[in-house]
Formats: sequence, C-alpha cells, structure tokens
Amino acid sequence: MQLRITTGGTVLCIYGEAIDLGGLGTLAIRRGSMVEPTSAGEWTADLSPVAGPLLGPFASRSLALAAEQAWLQQHWLDGVS
Repeated sequence: MQLRITTGGTVLCIYGEAIDLGGLGTLAIRRGSMVEPTSAGEWTADLSPVAGPLLGPFASRSLALAAEQAWLQQHWLDGVS
C-alpha cells in the first residue's frame, strides 16, 4: 500500500486494509470510482468522482478493479500535487 504525504501534511492513498489508517489521524474517505456490471454482463470502472474516464468494458470484475487501481495510481495518486 502506497501512502503519499503532501507538503501540507495530508496523507493520500488508494484505500486498502494493509494498515490501520486510523492511526494516522482523522480519516476522510471518499469514493474514487464505481465498478459496475453492464447489461451485457461485462464490467466498467467509472472514474468520474475524480474527474477521470469510464474504463472498459472488461470481461470480469477483477479486470475492472485492476484497471481502476492502475488508473487511480497513475493519474490520481501519483499526479496529485
């Protein structure tokens, strides 16, 4: 799990349960995307909550989740100033 600490002291991460984030202070958790099934039985990752694209469709939910995490890592977490 990668943590990014901004110059203002805010800790950013893609949520996971590898560590207890509550130990870092008051939490403000927000949704970065929505992984949802399509009517055709495929999956998409909608990253509009962080001004991102709609990814997919993917053949499985796990592929959509992996694409979601990769996009968030590259474009949101690594790109935040």
